Amino acid sequence: MIRSLSLIFFLLPLLGQPKVQINPKDGLRYVSIPAGSFRMGCATAADEPCDPKEKPAHDVRISKGFQIGQTEVPVEAYKRFAAATKRAMPEEPREGRNPQWSLLTLPMTMVAWSDAVAYCQWAGMRLPSEAEWEYAARAGTKGARYGAVDAIAWYVVNAGGKPHPVGQKQANPFQLHDMLGNVWEWTADWYADSYGSAAPLTDPAGPASGQFGVVRGGGFPNGADAMQRASFRGGLNPARKVMYIGFRCAGN
Repeated sequence: MIRSLSLIFFLLPLLGQPKVQINPKDGLRYVSIPAGSFRMGCATAADEPCDPKEKPAHDVRISKGFQIGQTEVPVEAYKRFAAATKRAMPEEPREGRNPQWSLLTLPMTMVAWSDAVAYCQWAGMRLPSEAEWEYAARAGTKGARYGAVDAIAWYVVNAGGKPHPVGQKQANPFQLHDMLGNVWEWTADWYADSYGSAAPLTDPAGPASGQFGVVRGGGFPNGADAMQRASFRGGLNPARKVMYIGFRCAGN
């Protein structure tokens, strides 16, 4: 892991650092991710033991470059969206984790999948596909994750039972923060209990329909098992609004 990360950080100056731009609509930073290929799911021996829902591993080609939020969408940006669209803010999280949504740099939570979709559309963006999300999270690294757990993620051991301001933990080689930990993130895809096929795919979009939406990345209530692998995934009723689910946007 350390050797592969060192190689990527050595090559990035030669290849050019990913371009970071501010979206004037929501005021957030978005990173330009290049097209490329990767092994999706429980991809190597370093990933094991994995859940069946992370299998079978399969080769994926992302045929076009895209942008993705450098951080999870924070409360401050969501408040701008709510004011611009005359939308009420969601019910605040329980147990005083963000009273009256006053902590503006915390990741926005308590949003249903449709709320996340609406925000991204307002920002001229969309939710990332599950494949785009994992490709961006791995950022060219070949191990189970892109760094040591405590360095990259807020989780049950170090989070103190609450989310933390976005962007504090070590970024991956694509300069993306909190791809693992802090809060889970909605993606655009429907969830299935496995990937179904090990055949190579180009720009996969997941099942055509389903009961649950895919969430990725793990969150502050989770143990290290959810942070150990970029392939870790879950499914959630898209109408659910919980204090450990947030999102980030993507676009072309």
